[in-house]
Amino acid sequence: MAQPLVAIGVRLARFPEFTTLGLRPNLEDYPPEHLELIQNARRIFYPTDAFALQLSAMGKGIYPSLECHLLEGDKIKQTTLFNLLGLDHPRTRVFYGKQAQAITDYFSFPFVAKKARGSALGKGVYLVRNQAELNAYLLDNSPAYIQEYLPIKRDIRVIVLGFEPLLAYWRWSQPEDFRTNVARGGQVDFEGVPDSAVELAVEAARSANLNEVGVDVAFWQGKPYLLEFNVKFGHHGPGLAGIDIPGVIAQRIIAGEL
Repeated sequence: MAQPLVAIGVRLARFPEFTTLGLRPNLEDYPPEHLELIQNARRIFYPTDAFALQLSAMGKGIYPSLECHLLEGDKIKQTTLFNLLGLDHPRTRVFYGKQAQAITDYFSFPFVAKKARGSALGKGVYLVRNQAELNAYLLDNSPAYIQEYLPIKRDIRVIVLGFEPLLAYWRWSQPEDFRTNVARGGQVDFEGVPDSAVELAVEAARSANLNEVGVDVAFWQGKPYLLEFNVKFGHHGPGLAGIDIPGVIAQRIIAGEL
């Protein structure tokens, strides 16, 4: 008899082929039959950050990969990874504590300042144009994550699934906002995405073992640059393209392709 497909996170809960347990604050909060499923499963889907590392340490397979969980939402780790892999990325530097006094020795206004960890949907991203704006950013952000400003009006989101591109599209910013996030009103355009941007996103996903990821790429002066990646990426853009991301994932898992 085939083993059940066991999931903890609820992303695939609407598919009856998966037994979705949900995330509980303590392991002992699961009923015995759920604990038995976790113990006996060779692979757990969507283990969440609460269980991914522990299940992987036990030797169980997990999906998405452990790297997806460890690197999600941490811009510092992502930047270090891009640099170690030799992948093109806007010039970026992290300043800890009193090092922040030297930011303007390395960057000229304007530049981009970001919340280093835990930000999403364009929140915690600022265009810093003068010392007053830098001071305001530093009040609530340590370490300081500073990146050169590329004067672009759009960037590219590439969704990579199983190390292959599923969808790529432009995200246009609103006239009054340099951020392109769809959650902040950015507009989606599926036409003319450069192949080099898609190739760079796929290279990053394959090199870092990111098997379900949305990679953001800037295209500036004819060249693509990695910005960051998100495992918990939005589905509005794919929805406009008629793609049901959870549906595609479920089908591919059931078919043994993921």
